[in-house]
Amino acid sequence: MSKEMVILVDENDNSTGVCEKLEAHQKGLLHRAFSVFVFTNENKLILQKRSDKKYHSAGLWTNTCCGHPRPDEDVKAAAQRRLTEEMGIACELQHHSQFTYRTTFKNKLIEHELDHIFIGRSNEIPQLNFDEVSEWKAIGIVELKNDISQHPDNYTYWFKLCVNNIDEMKNKFI
Repeated sequence: MSKEMVILVDENDNSTGVCEKLEAHQKGLLHRAFSVFVFTNENKLILQKRSDKKYHSAGLWTNTCCGHPRPDEDVKAAAQRRLTEEMGIACELQHHSQFTYRTTFKNKLIEHELDHIFIGRSNEIPQLNFDEVSEWKAIGIVELKNDISQHPDNYTYWFKLCVNNIDEMKNKFI
């Protein structure tokens, strides 16, 4: 099995090369990523609980899916691919925004990503890839924000950064 590669970028999202994913996280190299937020027709956000097999943020709740585009793969196509691979959902995605963040996890891995945010809408029942996801739920925004404020350690770092924009996301669709 070949190693998974990520696209290294500068602060303007210009590609500067490629690197093995684990090495990028060990060295804290800035790389391109995406986070997908899928809302139901009732404006609930579909969350996933990351598999315990993940090498960082295992067992934490987060947005519908996330990942990295492959070298020479369009970021939107990668987001749609991973949404299907992780959650078994296929829906139209719209680019919402992007931001850069950096954090160091307890296991000393460093997440330094230029993260593209995609939003979509679907009422499909997720079909989970248990290597990636252990559980899912659809949750209302008020309930979600309350739970994050009461139990912040149950959620991924990057997801908590996005929560302030969730109301805007759910109202902006094609």
